[in-house]
Amino acid sequence: MNYVEHISLGGGALLNRLGRYLDLTDDERAAVEAMQAPSRRLAPGDTLMQEGGQNDAMYVVEHGWLHSSALLAMGGRQIVRFHYAGDLMGVSSIAWSQSATTLTAIVDCTVAEVPKVALGHLFATERRLGGLLYAIAAAESVAMADRLTSVGRMNAIDRVTTLLLDMVARLRVTAGGIVDSFEMPLTQADIGDATGLTKVHVNRTLREMERRGMIARMGKRVRLLDEAALIAATGFVDRYSVVATDWLPRS
Repeated sequence: MNYVEHISLGGGALLNRLGRYLDLTDDERAAVEAMQAPSRRLAPGDTLMQEGGQNDAMYVVEHGWLHSSALLAMGGRQIVRFHYAGDLMGVSSIAWSQSATTLTAIVDCTVAEVPKVALGHLFATERRLGGLLYAIAAAESVAMADRLTSVGRMNAIDRVTTLLLDMVARLRVTAGGIVDSFEMPLTQADIGDATGLTKVHVNRTLREMERRGMIARMGKRVRLLDEAALIAATGFVDRYSVVATDWLPRS
């Protein structure tokens, strides 16, 4: 691991994401910034957290793409989730002292550590923020169940379509400015490990999707040509654009 180079104090990416759902007070913004350690850089392929390793912190993605993966008993890996700017990674392992997944950088990334104790302090002092973080984690858990259903019940085209729709929906929340296309820095092996397909099958599937006019590709940029039709075909539900906050305590 060679990610020890520190940059600066973080906070911006997570604040931007939380600010989509709540009008944050100055105290709340300061609390989010205070719980994060100085940012650090990761190079592609760097491991930030190892499955089964000590787990006493989470991480905010300030910039770049990472993924969470788990080793399979028969060999290989399953990519469980991709992470983008504004994501709080490692939440799924918060209940244990060991990490449930491995966090790996896909491209050059910037992340900021959030110790568990710092998050606990935030929950104690900023109840509204704690509730919002809980709600976001719950929404992501449902989105994860949706994607697992797609892997178990759908054909290859629908699996890849669901993954692409999920990426676009999440990037609209975390990256901003995304409309119907985005830079996807994934290998076909990455897509296969996320959808339960072989690399060869992914290649065939993407080509068939292009042939059918579902997507267009130029280098690493992917464009969804008829998002409404893709949603109708897969039953995809955007779990990220709206998070109910009317139940949260007053600031």
